[in-house]
Amino acid sequence: MTITTPNRRTGRLSRAAAATTAILALSGLVACSSTSVADDTAPTTPDAATASPFDLTSANAESRPRIDPIPEAVAALEASGFSPVDAGKLTVANGAFVPPISFLAEDDNQTLLGGDPDISQLVADGLGLEYSAQNVAWADWPLGVESGKYDVVISNVTVTEERKDLFDFATYRDDVLSFAVKADSEIDSISEAADVSGLTVVVGSGTNQEKILLGWFEENEKNGLEPGEAVYYEDTAAAALALASGRVDAIFQPNSTNAYTAAVNGESKIVGTLNGGFPENAQIGVATAKGNGLIEAVSIVLNHIIESGEYQDVLDRWALQDEAVPESLVNPPGLPRP
Repeated sequence: MTITTPNRRTGRLSRAAAATTAILALSGLVACSSTSVADDTAPTTPDAATASPFDLTSANAESRPRIDPIPEAVAALEASGFSPVDAGKLTVANGAFVPPISFLAEDDNQTLLGGDPDISQLVADGLGLEYSAQNVAWADWPLGVESGKYDVVISNVTVTEERKDLFDFATYRDDVLSFAVKADSEIDSISEAADVSGLTVVVGSGTNQEKILLGWFEENEKNGLEPGEAVYYEDTAAAALALASGRVDAIFQPNSTNAYTAAVNGESKIVGTLNGGFPENAQIGVATAKGNGLIEAVSIVLNHIIESGEYQDVLDRWALQDEAVPESLVNPPGLPRP
């Protein structure tokens, strides 16, 4: 097994302002916590250029937190008998979707950036392997990982009981949804059904957040309150304009997208979060083929970076602080079968 030693241990994101996008991606409304083996996230296209506190160029990859190989993880990998697809490399199925989770650099449209590629780099470093990023369509990762085409998938995949039939998981983020409103909105908290009474809320059709929202509307009706109204947009710009112009009161989608957008343009704020599996607990995990021996070594790396601080560096780089987990768990209870 080849051991590669990075020439730097940690790095932080440059704050140089770059022309980028204010993303209120309706594809980002797709549920990370779907209980099927598809549709956790989906690609979208950016719009509405603005100044960004994030460096979205390929140079960002050079600023990723890095670590040296972790002896315990390397030993666990060797003891497992697992052989990488390509010797000396960790072949990772990532996906190019939207900032801040995973996306292509704006200057070359090839380099994968975001929270998931940063975690991928650290996992590869900790295992003593070279990170080999593969831009994989969402629908293609399950067969690719199961068949051994890819060593792992790190692509915003929620742990579910159904997926655990075929894959092993090591968790690294909470699956968090949030409500975003205009920065100057009088709405300052949404945490229960009564808080959405009478509000118009943008939500993605067929998502877990839609299920939650419609359930809250029904609860309001039963309690004699005005239920609220779900609003659906397929056009990203139209959704952003609707919020900015006051035609809708809130957008309910994965927290990563809401938090990133608020950090980029300052025109929105988050007024409430809840777990993406509500009322169950959902977590995002690195996934490997079932029983191939790799997941224990991956979990060792994840717990190491949680303790040593590089994990928090990644979350800070991409405004993902609300999704932090205190430890990486191997195959925890997942969302129930449909």
